[in-house]
Amino acid sequence: MTRDVIVVGAGPVGLMLAGELRLGGVDVAIYERLAARPTESRGASFTRRTAECFAQRGLLDRLGPTEPAESHFGGVPIDLGQLPEDHAGARGISQYRTERMLEGWVTELGVPVFRGHEVTDFEEGPDRVVVTVDGPAGSGREAARFLVGCDGGRSTVRARAGIDFTGSEPTRGFYTADVTGIDTRRRRIGENLPDGSMVMAMDLEDGVTRVVVHERGMPPRDRSSLSYQELADSWQRLTGESIHHGCCRWISCFTDASRVSSEYRRGRIFLAGDATHVQPPAMAQGLSVGVQDAVNLGWKLAAAVHGWAPPELLDTYHTERHPIGRQLARNARAAIELRLTGAELDPLRGVLADLITHTDAAEHLAGMLSGLGIHYDLGPGEHPLLGRRM
Repeated sequence: MTRDVIVVGAGPVGLMLAGELRLGGVDVAIYERLAARPTESRGASFTRRTAECFAQRGLLDRLGPTEPAESHFGGVPIDLGQLPEDHAGARGISQYRTERMLEGWVTELGVPVFRGHEVTDFEEGPDRVVVTVDGPAGSGREAARFLVGCDGGRSTVRARAGIDFTGSEPTRGFYTADVTGIDTRRRRIGENLPDGSMVMAMDLEDGVTRVVVHERGMPPRDRSSLSYQELADSWQRLTGESIHHGCCRWISCFTDASRVSSEYRRGRIFLAGDATHVQPPAMAQGLSVGVQDAVNLGWKLAAAVHGWAPPELLDTYHTERHPIGRQLARNARAAIELRLTGAELDPLRGVLADLITHTDAAEHLAGMLSGLGIHYDLGPGEHPLLGRRM
C-alpha cells in the first residue's frame, strides 16, 4: 500500500499539517517516535497569525480560555494599547494543550497516528518514498508519494536527505524548569541584570511556575546532566530568592543557537517546523512559524496529490517560507543579544524604547512579532496588501 503522504513527527506542526492534508482529501499518516504525548510544555504561547490559522479551522475555541502574553522585543516592552486591535499580541497557553487539541482534531478526521514508531531511514524513488520504521513489533517499510519531516531540530528526515542546517553556533546556555510550590516574584518577560544575566518567572497552569535562568558565562550543556539543585542555586545567586523547596515537574536547557535548513524541499522530501528552523524560545515564534509552515504546505501537497497543481507550485513552499525562517533566525539572534548583553547596551535599549513609542515603529515590531507583518514576494507591485494573507 502506498499512501499519499507520510508525516514524521506528532508535534503541533506535524498534527496541523496532517489535518490540513486530510481536509484536502489526502491519505496521510503520522509516525511518531515517542510512545505517548509529552505532558510537559516546551512552548507556552502562540502568535496572532497562528490564532487566525486555528480559527479558520474552527480550532481556536477548542483551546478554551487563553491569557494575553506581554509583548516585548529583547526585553524591551511594546505597548500594544496604542495600536489597532489587529496587532493583539501572543496568547499564553501551554503547548501540551495545543497538541492535545490538534491530536483530537486529526483523530476525528481519521488520520492514523502511530506512536512509538520511529522513522530511521528512507529511499526516494521516481514516484514514491519508501521509509524504514522501527516500532514495537520490529522494523518495517512503508511507502508514500511524499514524505514530510516535522521531526524537530535533530530531524532524521533532514539528516538522511543530506540537507544542510547552518547558522550560529551556541555560545550561551539557559536552564528552565516547571516548578510547583514556590512563591517567587513573577518576571513574565524576564529581568535583565547589569552583567548580562537574566531571570524569568511566569505562571502556567495548575499552580505551575516556569522559571528560566541564564548566568553570564553559562556555557551550553547537555540537558541529561542538569539537576534542579543547579538551577535553584543559580536562581538564588542572581535573585537572592530560594526556590530549592519547590517540586520540579520538568527541567531542561537550551542555547542561543539559530539555524535554518538550506532547502525546505528536495524532490519528494519536505521539511517543516523545527526541522527547518531552530532558535532560542523567545517571542512565541518557534511553534507559531511552524504551524504557518504547515498551513502553507498543506494545500499545495493536496493539489499535487490530486493532480491539479502546476509543476512549480510545490517549489513555492521553499521560496515563500525559507525567507521567513531566515528572518526568524535573524530576529531571534538580535533579541538575544539585546537582552543578554550587559549594561553597556543600555543606551541602545533606551533608543529602542523611545522609538517604539512612535506608532509606525511599534506597528512594524508588532507586525513582526504577531506574524501579521509577513508577506510573500509575488513580484512587481506597489499595493500594500500584495503578498499578505487576507
